[in-house]
Amino acid sequence: MNKGELAKLLRIDDKTREAEQIQAKMLDGEFWNDRENSAKLSQRLAFLNDYLEKFELSETEEELAVFEQDVLFGEPYDGKPAILSIHAGAGGTEAQDWAEMLLRMYMKFSEKNNFKAELIEKSMGEEAGIKSAAVKIEGENAYGKLKGEAGVHRLVRISPFDADKARHTSFALVEVVPEFDDIGDIEIDEKDLKIDVFRSGGHGGQSVNTTDSAVRITHLPSKIVVCVQNERSQLQNRETAMKILKIKLKKRLLDEQKQKEQSIRGDHVSAEWGNQIRSYVLQPYQQVKDHRTGYESANPMAVLDGELNDFTMAYLKYLSNSL
Repeated sequence: MNKGELAKLLRIDDKTREAEQIQAKMLDGEFWNDRENSAKLSQRLAFLNDYLEKFELSETEEELAVFEQDVLFGEPYDGKPAILSIHAGAGGTEAQDWAEMLLRMYMKFSEKNNFKAELIEKSMGEEAGIKSAAVKIEGENAYGKLKGEAGVHRLVRISPFDADKARHTSFALVEVVPEFDDIGDIEIDEKDLKIDVFRSGGHGGQSVNTTDSAVRITHLPSKIVVCVQNERSQLQNRETAMKILKIKLKKRLLDEQKQKEQSIRGDHVSAEWGNQIRSYVLQPYQQVKDHRTGYESANPMAVLDGELNDFTMAYLKYLSNSL
């Protein structure tokens, strides 16, 4: 991305005009009468002047890369931890095995990016793989890097479960939401909830016990389902599940507001069945292709081993270019 493109995406002209407008207001004798407002505007002017000066003096690729990060991770919640959920599609063992492959991919991605990944829930398949899983991922711009993973992921391969060695296509849904701090405004009526308690299971770590402590909460109006089994008690699992439910409801509310305001950046793809965002083809050729950005890799095994950074960055640049 050259400096001219960066200037446009960073709205340097708008920032310059804003600085000039504040400077003009400061010439008014009445300006300093309102101490609170004048202090805020003075701080804003200092920030703008510093930002514009640094941009003007930046010429090297390394210096401009700092400003490129402002573009790529400029959304309000990009710096938050991400809660990533995976759901196997129809197809039984095939889809459940694919869902587990995706879970491994995101855990490896987290490891390669020095992120902390905490498994919240994992529901095992009947024969192999998983029906669903949820992971909390923390690290620098974790949500910003992972938000583009939301959608349907498609796998084409020779099935390891098919004696005839036929080629199969499997699907899994990935959902990604930021861990909002401000969820106090989300109110939930208890009568809108269906709460099930069941025995914890799967490879959840030492904190998973064998009592009936796992909790599944279904929000009936939205049909959002949250399952948590990784805490030490039923009460803790319920509290965590309620928090994640509120986060998902807030994300849905914000998405609806964006749609009403027609301010969604680019060709937004919601995480619903039918919205296939990426294909992973292992047979008859080797390729991973993102259908939104057109970015592709001829090394699917490396991608499935967590080498996702090129795909996540391509998506962020795709969003930026859609401004």
